Amino acid sequence: MLMLALRMLRHRIGSAVATLVALTCGVIILMSMGVMVESGMRFTPAPQRYGAADILVADRDMTIETTEFGETSAVTVDLPTGGSVPVTLAERIGQLPGVAVAAADRSIQAVVPIDDSAQGAVAHGWSSAALTPYRIVDGNQPDTTEEVAIDGRLASAAGAQLRPGDQITVLAAGSVNQYRISGIVDRTAAGDTPSALFFTDEHAAALSGSPDRAGLIGIVLAAGADSAAVTAEVDRLAADSGATVYTGTERAGVEQSEALMAADMLIQLGSVLGGYVAGLVLFVVAGTIGLAVRHRRRDLALLRAVAATPGQVRLLVVAEVAQLAIVAAAIGIPAGLWATDWVHRQLMDRGFIPHGFPFDGGVLTAVAVSVATVLVAVSAALIAARRTLRIRPTEALGEIAVEPARSSLLRLFAGLIALGGGVTLTMFTTALRGQAGLGAALGMLFVFVLAAALLAPWINRYAAQVLGPVLRAVWGDSGYLAAANLRANAQGMATVLTALVLSVGFGGSIWFLQDNLDREAVAQTRDGLLAQHSLVSAVGLPASAAADARELPGVVAATPIRRTSVIVPVMGGVEPVGAQAIDPDGADQTMDLSVTEGSLADLRGDTVALSNLQASTQGAELGDQVEIWLGDGTPVTLRLVAIYERGLAFGDVTLNRETVDGHAPTNLDDEVLIRTAPGDAEAVAGLAGLVERYPGSGLVDTGAVGAQLATDLALSAWMNKLVIGVMVGYAALAAANTMIMAALTRGRELALLRLVGVTTRQVKRMVHAEQVGLLGTSLLIGGAIAAVTLVSVVRMMTGQLIPYVPPLGWVSIIGGTTLLALVTTIAPISALLRIPPVNSIGVKE
Repeated sequence: MLMLALRMLRHRIGSAVATLVALTCGVIILMSMGVMVESGMRFTPAPQRYGAADILVADRDMTIETTEFGETSAVTVDLPTGGSVPVTLAERIGQLPGVAVAAADRSIQAVVPIDDSAQGAVAHGWSSAALTPYRIVDGNQPDTTEEVAIDGRLASAAGAQLRPGDQITVLAAGSVNQYRISGIVDRTAAGDTPSALFFTDEHAAALSGSPDRAGLIGIVLAAGADSAAVTAEVDRLAADSGATVYTGTERAGVEQSEALMAADMLIQLGSVLGGYVAGLVLFVVAGTIGLAVRHRRRDLALLRAVAATPGQVRLLVVAEVAQLAIVAAAIGIPAGLWATDWVHRQLMDRGFIPHGFPFDGGVLTAVAVSVATVLVAVSAALIAARRTLRIRPTEALGEIAVEPARSSLLRLFAGLIALGGGVTLTMFTTALRGQAGLGAALGMLFVFVLAAALLAPWINRYAAQVLGPVLRAVWGDSGYLAAANLRANAQGMATVLTALVLSVGFGGSIWFLQDNLDREAVAQTRDGLLAQHSLVSAVGLPASAAADARELPGVVAATPIRRTSVIVPVMGGVEPVGAQAIDPDGADQTMDLSVTEGSLADLRGDTVALSNLQASTQGAELGDQVEIWLGDGTPVTLRLVAIYERGLAFGDVTLNRETVDGHAPTNLDDEVLIRTAPGDAEAVAGLAGLVERYPGSGLVDTGAVGAQLATDLALSAWMNKLVIGVMVGYAALAAANTMIMAALTRGRELALLRLVGVTTRQVKRMVHAEQVGLLGTSLLIGGAIAAVTLVSVVRMMTGQLIPYVPPLGWVSIIGGTTLLALVTTIAPISALLRIPPVNSIGVKE
């Protein structure tokens, strides 16, 4: 059977190539996604900043019990701003036997102005140096609050090498101070960490804003200490404070390095989007193989007529497709690795992952993808051949001579269920809001496409009946033949309809969704910023900056803003969302959040304002008590005093600054929005002086914020556009593949028409009429699915009833689909018409 299968593939080169192309492209996509996941899972970062510590104690995540439909479950989520531990815990741990050092570490963002440039650095207390690879190479440790030990990289950044005893300016905790360099530190091991500064422990605690809390505690064991025993004791003490103990390779995770976050991103991205792509590949490959086997029913039926058993025919089908799947894996895996290498470079160049992040592995992914490809191909072939295997040998040839008049009732029943599910999801998107409604809207796209695929034979028959008079009126006798062909071949053209609907549905909805979100975010930012200026700083601004701005002549209002994240309950779980903390005094004059209920003026004390999307997600109404967790995991219950629309621009949660005081890494503002009287030159001059008063800060024209935001969004949307492009491109490839296969199998049919007197011109007009009918039906159904999905999601996310479609958007979708249909049908038909009809009448393909 293997040899027979190989010989039959050579004689059925058209369907074999089409199946091979679909399988190979699927392997390439899945291979690339799989390597991303495997690389993220294989990545094991080595501790760098805390490489000298044997044990770390930190609070980096929290576990929350949630109840949904009466079921209680525990959900663990990372703390957005990182938790903290009490400094007294370090003192208690330091008293344990076997502990040589127990140091509390604080990380404080700092800027060192050197030679008209600003060098970024992270400041710490000196005792934490024992946890790091830094050691004094010149001078001494800092002993007073006026001294600092600096990284050798900072010392070398100056035109002249800085030495102990020199003066240096440091901007930290929102203030600028002069320090005497007590010593120079350097790394004793290779690594990639920010430049470091070391103050005294007391001064670092004062700069941190929370003297009694620290980011983590590092422990160095004494020589000969029992590591297991000490770890157990530390774990016991840490449990009392709600902290977690990290040892071995777990220590690297505490550093929250860019590489570790990149690994998590690759795992999540590859898993979630790879799952969607895998479903699409399964759908496309099954349809392509099903069409190929369907066009070969005559061969299979003939084998049954000459005494081949169903098992032998089944083995033949499996052998053919398995050979193609193996070849596809052999071609697709190397091509997938090449594509992965390109994606790897793009991710690094665009800043999604740090330079040098390794993409390792590929062996496990290759094995998994190969096995999955073979299983999908074989399963699709067996399903497609099941009708031929069930018929009796004496009926085989008669059964295969024409298309079955009726389709499976099971398929009709499943299609109606899918259609009902899509309609139900449509009603859900109307009734629900927030994340629940968003999930229903996105699920609706896949359900409607599935319904169209299952109901395709009936859609084709009904469309042929409806379009029949139109086709006859426009194309005459050729239109009559086209309508008859569409009715008679409704079952065979089901895969073609499905591929076209898939292309239009995905291209017309998912692709434009990103454009709508980006456009709305820019519009909300532009319309919501009433202030003309923004005072910003890389290391934060003290509360005095906003107060000083308000005192300047010509300043109407100044609003300090702190960017943060909070944890909110959503759909039986929890997730972090973006938030801002503001001073409500005068906020209505610097920003317009488009408040629909309540007032920002009431944002005082234990209160909160939510975007309408977030309020709907949590089912909260004005005046309700809302439970959330701050960025460090502190639970708070706040009264909802305002609901606003512009959550894409300003965050879904707005808090009072007092609520987050002491619960963020610093008690500093990220920016101050400043509104001045129009055309007031004195106010502009005063703002220039304000910048000089706070070194390291800068004044930004808010009019340019929208343009910069659009650039940033375009960069962040690149990954989404890449994945969407792959999905839409693969769907278009499937459509082209399917239509070429369908066209090439019509040689016998077209030859018969020409032998009975139909001219070549009439045949071409018939094919054109068929394409118009099929393409019109596909565009109508696919466009309707895309429109319903896009309208639902855009309304959900932005509140807009009419989604934005770029001027050339629908032209590209409709024109591209039309061009695809014409090229993939007219060219093969033209090739068939060049063959004398007597040479084609005796063959099926």
